[in-house]
Amino acid sequence: MHKLGVSIYPQNASIEENKKYLGLAAKHGFTRVFTCLISMKGDKEKAIREFSEIMNYAKSLGMEVIADISPSIFYEFNIDYKELRFFSELGLAGIRLDLGFTGIEESIMTFNPYGLKIEINMSNGTRYLDNILSYIPNKENLIGCHNFYPHRYTGLSRKHFIECSRRYKDYGIETAAFISSKAATFGPWPVNEGLCTLEEHREIPIEIQAKDLFNTDLIDNVIIANSFASEDELKLLGEMNKNILCLSVNIYKNVPETERKIILDEIHFNRGDVSEYMIRSTQSREKYAGHHFQVFNAKDIEIGDVLLDSSLYERYAGELQIALKSMKNSGKTSIVAKIDEEEIYLLEHIRPWQKFIFVEKCQNPML
Repeated sequence: MHKLGVSIYPQNASIEENKKYLGLAAKHGFTRVFTCLISMKGDKEKAIREFSEIMNYAKSLGMEVIADISPSIFYEFNIDYKELRFFSELGLAGIRLDLGFTGIEESIMTFNPYGLKIEINMSNGTRYLDNILSYIPNKENLIGCHNFYPHRYTGLSRKHFIECSRRYKDYGIETAAFISSKAATFGPWPVNEGLCTLEEHREIPIEIQAKDLFNTDLIDNVIIANSFASEDELKLLGEMNKNILCLSVNIYKNVPETERKIILDEIHFNRGDVSEYMIRSTQSREKYAGHHFQVFNAKDIEIGDVLLDSSLYERYAGELQIALKSMKNSGKTSIVAKIDEEEIYLLEHIRPWQKFIFVEKCQNPML
């Protein structure tokens, strides 16, 4: 099940501000919270007291809080990795090991009696997970989460991200990654040039970042890394269909009703025998066999155009396609809509047989 999360940094905002943000996130369906014990500073007793108050408030909202820690936290608070009561009493649902131990310690931690999840760093690309699994952990309490990267150009490449994430999914380990809010102004550290996992996400809208991560089919939880995201952003993500890729389209106003129904009422999928020029969704040509598809708007084709073959193409009549490259139009293909400019980015990542749907961005915006 796909889940959404937010991040809070108690040392950088008041208790009231953090509680207000958590309440707003919970209202829009967010159930995960990331926070950081590593960056805790000042009066430790006061910080822990305030931290616990916020964590337990999140817990009262039905949210799971996982705190980033390092081995130094164990030493600083005199905590034995075999006894994790301290973290449970803080109101945490789990701890994220930014820097891990040797593997045996992590495996023992997964058997803690408090049901705490032990979350490990997914971004390093080492055999760390294999090492932990060799010590036979309780996999029910073992989960993974990528890093976020505050410094521009330091985020993960897609290739590395996919390789790391697939390793965890192949073992059936729950996964998470971070996206960045344009409205948020801070994270745990002074540098804050966006807080995303994938470098290519740094400048794109938050909802496209989330769609892209869920669309990989490798990430279960998507977490906004910086604080505080706007309510508009929270609402947008909360209303998002997380289980199928939903592409926003602008539909030409001269499109007939049958063509509109094909665009908006069908679940589409990319054929398995993929083309480098187009995504092909062919079920509509069978469903509407016998219908006469007139040709219209048969201009040359651009990337992101949504196409429907006319009856001049005979057995292809009614087939829906999305252009992946610019192409000459034979004069037999109607251009019925265009993928929203910001979402064209997502097209290259649609896999063979992957399902997707369209939603109209606005009513008849184009001539």
